[in-house]
Formats: sequence, C-alpha cells, structure tokens
Amino acid sequence: MTARHYTPADHFLRHVDVGLRTLFGRPQVTERADPAEGVADAELSDAERAHVGGLMRINHAGEVSAQGLYEGQALTARLPEVRERMERAAQEENDHLAWCEGRVKELGTHVSYLNPLWYFGSLTIGALAGAAGDRWSLGFVAETEHQVIRHLEGHLAQLPEQDQRSRAILEQMKEDEGHHATVALSAGGERLPRPVRRIMGPVSKVMTGLAYRF
Repeated sequence: MTARHYTPADHFLRHVDVGLRTLFGRPQVTERADPAEGVADAELSDAERAHVGGLMRINHAGEVSAQGLYEGQALTARLPEVRERMERAAQEENDHLAWCEGRVKELGTHVSYLNPLWYFGSLTIGALAGAAGDRWSLGFVAETEHQVIRHLEGHLAQLPEQDQRSRAILEQMKEDEGHHATVALSAGGERLPRPVRRIMGPVSKVMTGLAYRF
C-alpha cells in the first residue's frame, strides 16, 4: 500500500480546517483523558470562581495561540520531519485546548472574545519563525514552552487550595509543555538570542492581561 502524497493545496486546506476547528468547532484531540476526570469539584466563592475562570481563560487563549504558532511553523517548515513534529505537537496542544474550555464552562464563564486575534497573530509569528529556518523555528517553540511553564507555575500558585480540578489540568499541561520544549531542542532547536527572548515576555504579559478580562 503506497503512502498518500499530499499536495500544497491539501496542506493549505488542512491548516484552514485546523483554524476553523480551533476557533469555532471541536478540535481533534488525542486519546488522552481529561486529567480532571473523576476529580471532585470544590466549593468556591464567587470571587474565587471569577478569578479561576479568568486564569483558565488565559490558559485557553494560550492554547489557541499555540495552535496558531504550530500551524504557522508547519506551513513554512523546510524538512518533512520538522513539519510532522509541529503537527503532532499541535494535536497534543488540542488536548489542553479542550480541557481548558471544559473547565472554563464549568466555572460559568466564557473563553476569550479575542481568540481570533490570538490565533492569527500567532499563525503569522509561527510562519515567520519557520521561514527563518527549522533550527530557529524549533528554538522558538522551546522558548515559548519555557515561558508557558512559568505562567502555569504562577497560575498553580494562585489557585485556591481546594480547586483540585483546575490543578490537575494545569499540572498535566505543565508536564506536556516541558516535553515539547525538550523535543524541540533535541530536534536541533537553537537557543534564541537574548533580545528576542526579552521581547517575548512583555508581549505575553499584554496578551494574558487582555485574555483575563476579555
């Protein structure tokens, strides 16, 4: 049985499908179960529920951005194996997207109204990173994942002690992001120059601040 050959048009349509599913539909997830499955929900005050809802909205928006980033990089990756790594990582991030959306709804709030902005902005950044070369593209993935881990650690510290459902999700996400960073570096990712890393931090803070509110 011969492997199917995908044309550039096939790849383009796949990327369009991913974008539509991410923003308006049901993304394709892996076989993994939601980490919060079977974990009892806790009593939260209105203020705690609102704050945790904002944190989970940030994390959902971050996963929307991750989809855009990985899809943009896959569009411009030069080596097929790098493209495959980007597409596999994007599928694993879909798990996070679904878990966060489910928790956001449980908390009685909404996902970010600015998700289209996060997606297409990240898609553009990812495509530019991929165009710069596979080693820089992979390095950008690794640095992004390291920054996400720091955000997750901050959110875990802010969660009410009794909110074990949100904690289970964020702990698993943190583990996955660390794995993605390791894979990106082992595949030949180059450490980004310090000025680029320093710019990424403030940009991320603007996004998280807006996502928390909107």
